[in-house]
Amino acid sequence: MQAAAALHLPQEASEASQDVRWMNVATAWLVVVGLCLLAAAGLQRIGRLPFFNLTEVKLEGDLVRNNIATVRAHIVPRLEGGYFMLDLQKGREVFEAVPWVRQAVVRRVWPNELRVQLEEHRPAAHWQHEDRDDQLVNTFGEVFEANPGDVEDDHLPVLLAPANPAPGLSATMLEMLHTLQKALGPLGDIERLKLTDRGSWSVELDTDAQIMLGRGSVEEVAERARRFVRTLPELQRHYPDPLAYADLRYPEAYAVRLRGTTTLLEDPKKPGVVRKPSAGVTRSLNPNINR
Repeated sequence: MQAAAALHLPQEASEASQDVRWMNVATAWLVVVGLCLLAAAGLQRIGRLPFFNLTEVKLEGDLVRNNIATVRAHIVPRLEGGYFMLDLQKGREVFEAVPWVRQAVVRRVWPNELRVQLEEHRPAAHWQHEDRDDQLVNTFGEVFEANPGDVEDDHLPVLLAPANPAPGLSATMLEMLHTLQKALGPLGDIERLKLTDRGSWSVELDTDAQIMLGRGSVEEVAERARRFVRTLPELQRHYPDPLAYADLRYPEAYAVRLRGTTTLLEDPKKPGVVRKPSAGVTRSLNPNINR
């Protein structure tokens, strides 16, 4: 029996030694956690010392719609915390809430300076649809809130979207606007670009001419417009009056209406004659219309 008891003694001693090691590890972890908490509390107290108060907020960026002094006067008092305690994410949100500010990059500069790089929206067009008529689209195709009165003198074109526009539609319409401005440039500047619920495009020019472009991708619609611009001079050699309306939704032709010119048939058996000053339509020879 003494021999059996002796055999169990080393195993019990090993288990006791292992328990001691685990207790030492747990104690060490508790000490480390305690020291970390003490260090955090200490840094927090140090961060609140007057020495680390923000004494300068430097605003940078090419601002057109905002005044740096005005932004600083209204926003800086809303920043909470010193150099260490300021939440940069909340600070960024405060600056981006300023009208016309698209993006703000906020960073600390030792020991008590905050440096903010501001980027403003650059308006490209008015954005209107069934629910809203007071928004703008920037050069990135993003819709943003602003006072439309701020851009009264900019003579921006209008993008007329269908009801409940899908995300990203503003960027697509801006791309179409830029493409058509190049394609229709010889005829005038685009004042309104409209997209219907059925996906059909149309434009109104600064000459009061309206052009129906039909459905299709940006390149398909643009090619339709370019073909019209190439062939219109041939028609205007015979009918030089200004363009009032054009319908390009025919596969191989188009219909136009010129101010002060009409084609009428006095007798069904005789060819058409041109009369002024009433208005009429030069009709497509192809009845298949792509609407």
